Amino acid sequence: MKTLIDSKEYKKALNLLYEHYDISTDFTKNMAIKACIRLHDYNEGHRILQKLSPTSLNDPYIQTSLIHFYMQSHKVDKACHLFSTIVNKSNPMYAAMFKGFITNKMPEKVLDLYDKMEIEPINVTLNVLFNACARIRNDRAKTIGKRLLEKNFNYDQNDTVVFNSAIHMLMRFRDVNIAEDVFHQMKNKDIYTYGTMIKGYNDNQEYEKALDLYEKMNVKPNEIIYTLIFNSCAQLSNDRAKTIGKKFLEQMPDIYRNNTIVLTSAIFMLMKFGDVSHAECILELNRNKDIICYNAMMKGYNENQMFEKALDLFESIRLDLNDISYTILLNSCAHLSNDRAKTIGKRLLEKILNYDQNDTGVFNSAIHMLMRFCDVNIAEDVFHQMKNKDIYTYGAMIKGYNDNQEYEKALDLYEKMNVKPNEMIYTLIFNSCAQLSNDRAKTIGKKFLEQMPDIYRNNTIVLTSAIHMLMKFGDVSNAEHIFQLNREKNIVIYGAIMNGYCINHEPLKCLNIFNEIKQSNLVPDEIVFNIAISACSQIGILSRCQTVADQIPVHMQRQLFIQNALINMWGKSGSFVKAQQIFESVSNPNIITYNSMINVYGLNGMGSEAIELFKHVPTNERDDISYICALNACSHSGLLAEARIIFNQVPTKTEKIITTMIDCLCRLFLFDEAEKLIDNYEKTNSPYVVMYMAMLSGARNHRNSQLCGKIYNRMKSLFPDEKQSLISGAVLLSNVYSSVGEYEQANDIRSYQRKELGVKVKAGMSWTEINGELAQFTAHDHSHPRSAEIFAEFDRLAVELIQHGHTFDGSWITRPINNDETIQSVLCGHSEKLAIGLNLIQRPVPSIIQVTKNLRICGDCHSVTKLIAKIRQVDIIIRDANRVHHFFQNGQCSCQDHF
Repeated sequence: MKTLIDSKEYKKALNLLYEHYDISTDFTKNMAIKACIRLHDYNEGHRILQKLSPTSLNDPYIQTSLIHFYMQSHKVDKACHLFSTIVNKSNPMYAAMFKGFITNKMPEKVLDLYDKMEIEPINVTLNVLFNACARIRNDRAKTIGKRLLEKNFNYDQNDTVVFNSAIHMLMRFRDVNIAEDVFHQMKNKDIYTYGTMIKGYNDNQEYEKALDLYEKMNVKPNEIIYTLIFNSCAQLSNDRAKTIGKKFLEQMPDIYRNNTIVLTSAIFMLMKFGDVSHAECILELNRNKDIICYNAMMKGYNENQMFEKALDLFESIRLDLNDISYTILLNSCAHLSNDRAKTIGKRLLEKILNYDQNDTGVFNSAIHMLMRFCDVNIAEDVFHQMKNKDIYTYGAMIKGYNDNQEYEKALDLYEKMNVKPNEMIYTLIFNSCAQLSNDRAKTIGKKFLEQMPDIYRNNTIVLTSAIHMLMKFGDVSNAEHIFQLNREKNIVIYGAIMNGYCINHEPLKCLNIFNEIKQSNLVPDEIVFNIAISACSQIGILSRCQTVADQIPVHMQRQLFIQNALINMWGKSGSFVKAQQIFESVSNPNIITYNSMINVYGLNGMGSEAIELFKHVPTNERDDISYICALNACSHSGLLAEARIIFNQVPTKTEKIITTMIDCLCRLFLFDEAEKLIDNYEKTNSPYVVMYMAMLSGARNHRNSQLCGKIYNRMKSLFPDEKQSLISGAVLLSNVYSSVGEYEQANDIRSYQRKELGVKVKAGMSWTEINGELAQFTAHDHSHPRSAEIFAEFDRLAVELIQHGHTFDGSWITRPINNDETIQSVLCGHSEKLAIGLNLIQRPVPSIIQVTKNLRICGDCHSVTKLIAKIRQVDIIIRDANRVHHFFQNGQCSCQDHF
């Protein structure tokens, strides 16, 4: 019987017992119980049990086997009952109980029983106890495991198996140093000792130590060692790992060259190295490919962004897929999201649903795929059909909603969640709230942040999302507070605070953080430089732009999105020449590159150049932004005929394109034509407030108070909830009333704006740079240290301006004049004039004066600046809210008065 059992011929062993039961002994009956254990045949074992005599039932070997049999049959209560009736309990009985509890996923009961153990454990029992502690890994398990180690270990003993179990336990506890001490004190190490150490290093992400130990090994590697070292090399994927891994593979004996487990690990490693062709050769040579091997190959294709190859391989597989296969393939389809991927992905989904698949991970991947396909409704159906949802299910749904701009649905689902949020959920919900930034989102987002557990309060990923959300809410102070509290600032969180400052139009603070990064020894990445470039674009001062541009590493300067950002920066700062140089250096421009340069030409009054470049963009590559930039360029240069041609070429006229054309018409005072465009649009669409703002702005420029009033009243009727637009409209309307001397109506509008809309109007501000320092001015600002000199300079200039024929135009004054003021004194106090004045009192006077203004330049400031450039023979660049004005020494402006 023992011979048959050792040969795994369990049925034959049982048949032999039944044939000769009359002469069987307790030894043969014990063998029979062990055969039933191996067969997992409870009925057969129970049949033998019924035949056992009371004497046999008291045999300690049979009792031990019965405990094992009950535990293997998941009859834990029967095993416990039998164990409790045994008077003289042995170590093998305890070991059987311990193993049984582990088999039945009750490791805590192992420790409970150990605490009651009446005898000292021997090696066989220690081995199981160490394994139980390794599984549990809580404080109690760590205490018991280490106590057992201290109490029972004699390093002179030769039981290598127990030492190996102890090392495994310590590695699971993450006590790598103690595991190393045990290893070094062991006298007899076998291949499993090295395997346990290397696996422990891998589990603790100490891959370099795994390779160090491998290089010191004095035993021949087996299947386990090959698998583990390939994994170590895969995880590192550095030069050393690649050298060791490829050499190890090359020297591998033929015995392992058709071992699917080893070859699967080798494929995984090679794919991690990016050596796809070598991995393909290994797969091709493997004669015993299983689905796990195919999975490794398909996963490798995904990691190397070769999703089509993953699908090609899938279509050649003639084996049944497992859960991992489905997960990998659904991710391949999600990344591709083309017609082929959608066909395959939905076919896979159909199989999953038909086979009553219950693996939550597979369903999560299916939801992710469907969301990538923009099939939100089908993803929701899958979600509702799922029986077992985990936190990753909710994460996949919320991320899908975010990716499909269904942010309200993301918040709806969050509010129904019945699982505790993790790092991923906090990050996603903060992003949902950031994108919405409405009252509901602000309430949910701030409450979610307030209730967030301490465990996440120094998690850089979560805090980065929280900072982004608060910045989108305009809550700069709270975002700064979170940033300051974070103890482990990395480049990502620095980028988040910088970007937040840009969102809230605080570019100086953004650049201050940029300087802080350099002082903290962190290396700015492409994203940080891109944000810094954006901050320079907002400031619009050439010297600031040059300072940041000079710091960009050469390899980054060749990256397309950096080049596109630089084109935009130089253009918004008035240097279309530098923007043009960057544009011409781009080897493979994309549509963003073309759009950026067209916009630069338009902003700088070079409408003809913008249209010429627009014509060079292939029609099939143009997007909405291309048409908007081209139409804006026409608008800024008064090119009506060209604008009409471009507008008629637009295949699908979106609301933004129509709005841009309306702006172009209204700048040329063609209000009837603009109104027709609005009427045609509203036949099939809801009214769009920006169209009315464009008309109102044009009517303001035309000083047509009657038309302005008519447009604004229509806005109040159509858009009662668009508070910010109504505020801006009220400002324009009150300004036009003031400009034509209708002060009573202007006051009425301002009063309405304060009472009904209740939001302050953005104050006008201008800034300029002197000797590397940025100086900011508001109207009639006396805060600058040289304020008296600035106002004195403008008094002198006013005399010169009048001598050259200028009359200060009171129609640009938008408030009542006080008794101690004159039209001249009010207009000379405008912020852009003060910024120019600061430049003019410098010695020497700068050859180029540059000013940036946050609002549109007024007509009087525009006329005055043209004359100053001519009188003082200095070039002046002013960028206002709409465009860049180049004032030349001949007294002309690049905008040709189209402002």
